[in-house]
Amino acid sequence: MVALQSLPRDADAVATVVGILRGRLGPRLQTGEAFRRHHSHSATWLDAQPPDAVAQPESTAEVAEIVRTCAAHRVPVVPFGTGTSLEGGVNAPGGGICVTLAGMDRILAVHAEDLDCTVQPGVTRKALNTHLRDAGLFFPIDPGADASLGGMASTRASGTNAVRYGTMRDAVLSLEAVMPDGRVIRTASRARKTSAGYDLTRLLVGAEGTLGLITELTLRLHGIPEAITAAACSFPSVAAACEAAMLAIQSGVPVARMELLDALQVGACNRYSKLDLPEAPLLLLEFHGSPAHAAEQAETFGAIAEDTGGTGFRWTASTEERTALWQARHDAYWAACALRPGARGLSTDVCVPIGRLGEAVEAAQAKARAMDLLAPVLGHVGDGNFHVLLLVDVDSAEERAAANAYVAWLAELAWSMDGTCTGEHGIGQGKRALLRRELGEAVDVMGAVKAALDPLGIMNPGKVV
Repeated sequence: MVALQSLPRDADAVATVVGILRGRLGPRLQTGEAFRRHHSHSATWLDAQPPDAVAQPESTAEVAEIVRTCAAHRVPVVPFGTGTSLEGGVNAPGGGICVTLAGMDRILAVHAEDLDCTVQPGVTRKALNTHLRDAGLFFPIDPGADASLGGMASTRASGTNAVRYGTMRDAVLSLEAVMPDGRVIRTASRARKTSAGYDLTRLLVGAEGTLGLITELTLRLHGIPEAITAAACSFPSVAAACEAAMLAIQSGVPVARMELLDALQVGACNRYSKLDLPEAPLLLLEFHGSPAHAAEQAETFGAIAEDTGGTGFRWTASTEERTALWQARHDAYWAACALRPGARGLSTDVCVPIGRLGEAVEAAQAKARAMDLLAPVLGHVGDGNFHVLLLVDVDSAEERAAANAYVAWLAELAWSMDGTCTGEHGIGQGKRALLRRELGEAVDVMGAVKAALDPLGIMNPGKVV
């Protein structure tokens, strides 16, 4: 698949930094091979490129000290959250120091009256929601994996709730970050709006650790809905399912979640999660509100689905049934991988305007069939984003080449529809070659920002730009 290049490495500088940090961190600096390899591993098909050492700070001050030490010797710094990224963002192509932020996992404050909270970057979304439950609040961004909130911000994560609650770009009010020279900055206050200067919060959200290390986040929260209704409906084609999704949005139905699974993915979920769903294109939905309002939304969507050929529409307010349905959706990756035991899952995504989604998904399916690739599809149809999971024998040069060609073709398809080569996976290493094709000279502007903030090029080098 993508051939990974190594960057120049100064072994003497690395040895000096490792010695300094070992004296300051003690056993919280690890150089064992297994530990280093674990911290270059993520949910990706890209080969691992381990760092020279893994530092485990417990405070912003320690992160700043690590970065200053690395900057003084021009040694790379690579941030690590929980390792759920998909485009090689935690690899260390030039060696250096991996800074794992998992130990910085405290929830610092919850302001229930203001619907916000402040957390350290190692807090995971599930841990936060468990903490918030008694206050009647929740954090809605759900990428599927139990990712760290710092990692989610760094990759501008999205997920199943994006159609109603937005992405991490919308959820982060402000950040504390350690910049490449070791300075600690705060990008904004807790105020819900500001026009004070450049929007550094949004600059760092989605920067994939190339401009600084996030050490604290202030996040928007929402009240737990009084009632949650889940629904499922089968369709004769992907195009019909996407038409129903588009009509629901155009009709103002406030859908909280709306996920598309193609017939291949539904079959995989049936076998893996012991379900009995019809093996046809499927929409999974969720509606939030009062009991009456949530039920009304479900019934309104049911009428729309019927008009577009939907069958078997059913909805439930049962917590157990809803949880089982959405757990099956979250297990879709493992279910798909089980379709071809021994194969590696290459997960790629694109995003197109919602009016082109059905056309895009059907073209993606047809291309996979033409290339003899096993490739189930699922998507966040409410925002035009869909994922293709290519099941590839990585020991086969022919299959690796086919997978590369397919990913490049899929990006071209998205661009032809005024879309993007990545809706939520980010660029990392895997899609660097596609970024300039998509944005042209804007990549040079990104490079100028990178050079201004990180003139030594130590912050997660080899990623994005």
